[in-house]
Amino acid sequence: MIDPVDVRAAWKPVMRLWWRFKRPMTLGVRVIAADEQGRVALIRHSYAHGWHLPGGGVERGETAIEAAGREAAEEAGVHPETLSLFGVYSNHASYRGDHVIVFRADSWRAVDPLEGFEIAERGWFSPARLPDDVTNGTRRRLEEAFAGREVSPHW
Repeated sequence: MIDPVDVRAAWKPVMRLWWRFKRPMTLGVRVIAADEQGRVALIRHSYAHGWHLPGGGVERGETAIEAAGREAAEEAGVHPETLSLFGVYSNHASYRGDHVIVFRADSWRAVDPLEGFEIAERGWFSPARLPDDVTNGTRRRLEEAFAGREVSPHW
């Protein structure tokens, strides 16, 4: 007789692969970090238009909070010592299964950012005087964080 536990164990990798293609989802993180003057860290990618909150994708085997810390340090030179959850957003305009988790760096220390081709520019900006080409999603998150705008579930 075949043990049902063995059958389930054998089919588990196949089913996991099927679900990945059937219902794929991506998960990204962004970090809101402000300095003593209340300015927020923003980055400009070499491959995408506009200013963004530092962040990126959650790697396999990494938690979202680990990814947020890694991305903030690599991209903006901000090593969060404490992070708090700010919001979870669906980014279905970019990709139907995309979600973004935004964290707030409650305390952080400066580190040397990772130099390379990915980041074209880094800057610190007042939330009330953002660059003209800040992305819509970044602008909305900062308005939610600093200007009392109602939090939306959509990026």
